[in-house]
Amino acid sequence: MRRTFIAWGSVLMALSVAIGAFGAHMLEGKISADELAVYETGVHYHMIHGIAVLVAGILAGTLGESRKLFWAGTLFIAGVIIFSGSLYVLSISGIKWLGAITPIGGVAFIAGWITLLSAALSRSKA
Repeated sequence: MRRTFIAWGSVLMALSVAIGAFGAHMLEGKISADELAVYETGVHYHMIHGIAVLVAGILAGTLGESRKLFWAGTLFIAGVIIFSGSLYVLSISGIKWLGAITPIGGVAFIAGWITLLSAALSRSKA
């Protein structure tokens, strides 16, 4: 789990930089300022939660692997895909119904942070 999450986190971080650069250099002037702000929100949360996946991997090495750390990292990855992914597609395509699934990714982020908190406070490997 430790190496897997560190690998996932690294990939997510590299993608967040590439996707952010794409937005900054290729989308400016092609989509509205509001759509660009939505895109940038996706990049912002993508980057933060890429770091969160790295943290889950590092904590698995420090605290020991656990189901809680596994679920925290998995929820962060799912959140990036659902939350940020839906914002990227929404801002570029204008498909408005995608905004309805974005909160599912937000819930995954919140659940990931609560699960990470639980793992940090837990004395067991559950």
